[in-house]
Amino acid sequence: MKAFVMNGVGKTGFAEKDRPEPGPLDAVIRPTVGLVCTSDVHTVHGAIGERENLTLGHEVVGVVDEVGSEVADFDAGDRVVVGAITPDWGSAAAQDGHPSQSHGPLGGWKFANEKDGVFAEYVHVNQADWNLAHIPEPIADEVAVYTTDMMSTGFVAAENADIPVGGDVAVFAQGPVGLMATAGARLQGAGRVFAVETTPKRQDIARQYGADVVIDFEDESPIQVIMDHTAGVGVDAAIEALGTPDTFAQCVEAVKPGGTVSNVGYHGSGDEVPIPREEWGVGMAEKEITTALCPGGRLRLRRLLRLLEHGRVDPTHLTTHEFAFDEVDRAFELMESKSDGVIKPLVNFD
Repeated sequence: MKAFVMNGVGKTGFAEKDRPEPGPLDAVIRPTVGLVCTSDVHTVHGAIGERENLTLGHEVVGVVDEVGSEVADFDAGDRVVVGAITPDWGSAAAQDGHPSQSHGPLGGWKFANEKDGVFAEYVHVNQADWNLAHIPEPIADEVAVYTTDMMSTGFVAAENADIPVGGDVAVFAQGPVGLMATAGARLQGAGRVFAVETTPKRQDIARQYGADVVIDFEDESPIQVIMDHTAGVGVDAAIEALGTPDTFAQCVEAVKPGGTVSNVGYHGSGDEVPIPREEWGVGMAEKEITTALCPGGRLRLRRLLRLLEHGRVDPTHLTTHEFAFDEVDRAFELMESKSDGVIKPLVNFD
């Protein structure tokens, strides 16, 4: 089969590989639609170390091609969503309520990390009964694919932010995850959403997803604007959706005492993420910091699909470009350069 792989830091290309075989609990999927993620670019640039002949990608939906002998709920021909995070559900971490951290930090992140990813003609999925979900008939593949990562990650940022109904929340960066965090904040009942972003197209989409105040950080100080709107108090919650020390520090500054900083940004470079000491109340302002890796699992995927089925959110505003599978290298180049107004490139396998 054909696969798009990483061959060392900064090196990618197509390769021929053997079709994977399922174990008793596993499945093999034939992808139909996928998405390229900024974290794929981080991987290529060495954020998780050297990788050789590693198939890239982690966001895909498709059709079941084969299942293992012990798989109970899926059959060949089923349309399915494949979670970007595929935990080991029998692990101690999963039993302790943290399945994304199976067997160690980020251990549920297997695709394009511990094992081959999804940019291939066939994809192996561990523990299929727990890491796949059926796609309801009315939902198109190019819509359902957003449940694999972007919706799950953006929404968990809002869930972890502990936003009170009617409360204020600031979302720092309106990339794909930040935009879904903005949508998730509204679904969580936020009374006012501040969106920090400088790119006009992303600002416009943020407004569509419910941003009430859009702050262009190149024109004005996000902290000053937030403080002006909140009478100097700060927001109930701030969401870090970019992964830089500066935006993380601004989240700490923006949150009022007793508020929450919810981090889902991928801090892919540097050795430290500093916390501004005074704004943190020298460690005693009761500002809670939470973190999360994209939640996986069939229950999570089914809930996200239900939001799509009943029109609660339309993630396809994020799709700015489309490529065939044999053009996925171009999609990676575009995601790396962040040119041409790209937000999410969609990859068609058929």
